[in-house]
Amino acid sequence: MRHGRTHNHLGRTDSHRKALLANMASSLILNKRITTTVAKAKELRKYVEPLITKSKNDTTHSRRTVFSYLKHKEPVKELFTEVAGKISERPGGYTRILKTGNRLGDNAEMCIIELVDYNESYSASKKAVAAKKTRRRSTTKKKSAPETDVTDANATTEE
Repeated sequence: MRHGRTHNHLGRTDSHRKALLANMASSLILNKRITTTVAKAKELRKYVEPLITKSKNDTTHSRRTVFSYLKHKEPVKELFTEVAGKISERPGGYTRILKTGNRLGDNAEMCIIELVDYNESYSASKKAVAAKKTRRRSTTKKKSAPETDVTDANATTEE
């Protein structure tokens, strides 16, 4: 039975799962993109997004809290300096999961999980779409007759 099982245990013990997620989160922060299975990526998203949110507030307490999850200095430093600067205005959704197909050996679903603000191909196309404006009919505005034509017609009849 389920009985309150809120996350995928990934077939591992608690300590093994925590170590796995800490290592994957460190790799994601340092490399900005990693390839893994879909199940691990979904669990990693739940693990790393609160840490990225904590990095917006650069205090000693938040650094220590993030360090207790990641266990290494380099990803913590990278997270609070470079990543936090790029995601400061984003309200959430810092990661993206792109499915890539199945692994040859065991047919497991594979994907790429990446930090959203670091993929330039998506941000360039989004800006291009935002620049395009839609054209709509304006039925409420009525075009008035140009006044210059009326004055020219009067001037020619007077002469």
